[in-house]
Formats: sequence, C-alpha cells, structure tokens
Amino acid sequence: MGLALIILAAFLWGVSGGIAAMLMERGWDPLVVSFYRGAIGFLCFAAWWLARFATIPRPDRTTVLWAALAGLGVAGNFTFYFLSISHANVAVAVTLMYTAPIYVYLISLATGVVRLTPGFVVAIASILVGVALLTQLVGGDRLSGLTLAGVAAGIAAGMSYAVLLFGFRNAAIRASPVVALGIAFLIFLLVLAPIVDHREVAAAPLSDDVHLFVLLGLFGAGLSFLFYVLGLKRASAVAVSLVAAVEPVTAALFGLVVLGQTLAPGQWLGMVVILATVTALGVRRRSV
Repeated sequence: MGLALIILAAFLWGVSGGIAAMLMERGWDPLVVSFYRGAIGFLCFAAWWLARFATIPRPDRTTVLWAALAGLGVAGNFTFYFLSISHANVAVAVTLMYTAPIYVYLISLATGVVRLTPGFVVAIASILVGVALLTQLVGGDRLSGLTLAGVAAGIAAGMSYAVLLFGFRNAAIRASPVVALGIAFLIFLLVLAPIVDHREVAAAPLSDDVHLFVLLGLFGAGLSFLFYVLGLKRASAVAVSLVAAVEPVTAALFGLVVLGQTLAPGQWLGMVVILATVTALGVRRRSV
C-alpha cells in the first residue's frame, strides 16, 4: 500500500508537470507557477486542519522542526530544479534531480536504516539509466551548453528532494500528515514569497489561466503530497525515492497524449526500464 500511494503521488506530479509546462509556455514565470502550486496546496491543508482543529492533536516542537525542514526541502527542490533548467536544460535537470535515491541510500546506510544490498544498487542504477533515456540525455546532444551552475543546481535539487523526504517521513510519524504538510508548505511560501514576481502573482487569479493554476495546486500539492506522506509512513525511504521516478514517465505520457508531443524509441525504452524497476521493487517488498 505504501508504494502504491507513492506511485499515485508520482503520477499526479507528472500530470502537474504537464500543466506547469502549459502555463510556462503561456508566458508565466516558473517561480510564480511553483508559488501557486505550493500556495493552493497550503490552502487545502490549512482548510482541512481548521475543519478538524478540535480533533487533530497539536504538533510538538520536534514535529514542527521536521515539517519545517521538509518545507525547506520542497522550496529548494522546486527552485534549484528551475535554476538547473535555465542554466542547462530539462534533460540534465531531471536526470540530476533523480540522483536523489543515491543520497537517500547513503544517508540510510550511514544511519544503519538499511544494509548495502546488490538489489538496491542495481535499482538505483536502473532508475538513473531509465531517466537519462527518457529525457534523451543519452544518445543526443543535450550536454551541449552544459554549465557548472546548471549541474550544481541539478544536484542541489536532488539533495533537496532527499531533505524533504526525510523531513516529511519524520514529521508524519509524530503527527497527522495534514499538520506536517500545512507547516511544510507554510515554510515553502515564506521562502518563495520574497523572490517571486509579485505583479505576476497578483495577475494570475484574474487571468484566463486561473483554472490551470487551481488544477496545478490540487494535483501537484494538495492531493499528491498527501498520498506521498501517507506512503512514506508505510515504505522505506530508499524504496520511496526510487518509486517516485514514475513522475517523468507520467509527464512524458502527458506530453504525448495532451500536448501532442512525440517520443523517440530510446524514450520508450527509458519508460520500460523505469516501470520494470518499480514493478520489481513492489514484487520484492510483497515477497519479503
């Protein structure tokens, strides 16, 4: 059930990535798109928290600190991801962001949570190869124009993903997921508020694209992160970081079906590699 929830969250992230691409193609600044993704998510969790205020236990100080760390991870992940795109390209940014399982595995090894096993090493390598094929980083000229800043931002996005994973995992163990998510997205908004284009932020609710912003927030934060945090409570951190690689597969299929884009044979192979690895992880966990 835990991995199934993570797959569902990754599926919704992929859909929200397609919606975000539509908004950016219409001229909206990437940081404004990210801001509204988090803002609508925060409103969802805040409304739920207020509606059940009398029945949800108040978070302790440790929970608040872990949730705040998760919020910093979300802000870092979104921000560095877009910086990597601007200094390199989408292929490089996505591939470097999905080096996150390596950092998660190393941290888990250092803390004694997992043991070094050939299965997880092969799974991490398979996911990286699959993502590289899917984004056409392999077999193309996507490395042209690569800069140190782009690589550094991509790696920072992956590290930020590892931070949000551990932050949410530890916060959700101690308190209601809705409370943890509300605190995390409040921190996210406080970090992004000073750096976004405030004129675009004010214009978005009055634009013809308001429905896309709402869908982006519901799919990309409100529902997906709830499924994600619930899944984190039922699966290992390493497995979660690997299974979340379903996101670029969903984004690619969204581009194919909705945006009319095409996929090269290598991209189809990348999707097969990712889905086969995720399926193998699910089967392995059920057999344990």
